[in-house]
Amino acid sequence: METFENVIEFHGHACPGLALGYRVAMRALKEFEIPAADEEIVALVENNSCAIDAVQVVTGCTFGKGNLIFHDYGKQVYTFIKRPSGKYLRISICWKKPAESENERLLWEKYMKGDRSESVVDFVHARKSSKIKHILTADERELMTVTTGTMKVPDPAIIRPSVVCSSCHEKVMDLKAMHKNGYRFCIPCFNEEELRKKRKKHAE
Repeated sequence: METFENVIEFHGHACPGLALGYRVAMRALKEFEIPAADEEIVALVENNSCAIDAVQVVTGCTFGKGNLIFHDYGKQVYTFIKRPSGKYLRISICWKKPAESENERLLWEKYMKGDRSESVVDFVHARKSSKIKHILTADERELMTVTTGTMKVPDPAIIRPSVVCSSCHEKVMDLKAMHKNGYRFCIPCFNEEELRKKRKKHAE
């Protein structure tokens, strides 16, 4: 079983977000007993924060295997689904950071504005360490709201052939290629071509 130190090693540093992701992932393992050796567990994550690195390391759900699915909702919500049963565990973070004094708030504002003086940096590191310790030791109910049930299992990752973009001549998955006037384009080139045409029309 992966430890928080293993997660830090993968991520590059320790932070409260990583600690929350670790607690989320450990709760998922508690529900499903084992990490994903392959694709039997699917993680649906609704943010792209530090927490996701912990989810990948602990659960074995990764983008490369296709069993880590990202929805860009900006929500601290994580859903884990077991194949083939469709049993799911949905975790919503409800943790509230400790209240700050006026002096602490001012020090944090200084740090955010680029102040790296010794007193400010020491405060930030101490504050982060305190939050991390609290998150790692807090009762689950203080950190998250958990619901369970069953749902439709997401389709497994697909392997599709590549085609060559008619503009940049780089490979793109055939399902992602845009078709127009008998040509195939990757999405960036297609968007650029459409923008060029709109500019030309506007200039006329």
